[in-house]
Amino acid sequence: MGRQPLSKAEHARGVWLGQVLRAARGNRSGVEVAAVAGISVETLRKIEHGRVPTPAFFTVVAIARAVNLPIDALCAD
Repeated sequence: MGRQPLSKAEHARGVWLGQVLRAARGNRSGVEVAAVAGISVETLRKIEHGRVPTPAFFTVVAIARAVNLPIDALCAD
């Protein structure tokens, strides 16, 4: 059984999430943030560029913590 295709809204939400996380990273390198979050640099890049529109919750939390972004900031919009 395959995964259901994402709707346009779901895809847009993933792109938005990636943009927010990338902006919060600021001038820190992806290597640094990925290391602190405990994920691969490639995973971080994919999430930041919206290529993983539905990343795992705990991955998002790890990235947010690595860039000092309160989780509430991701729930605001």
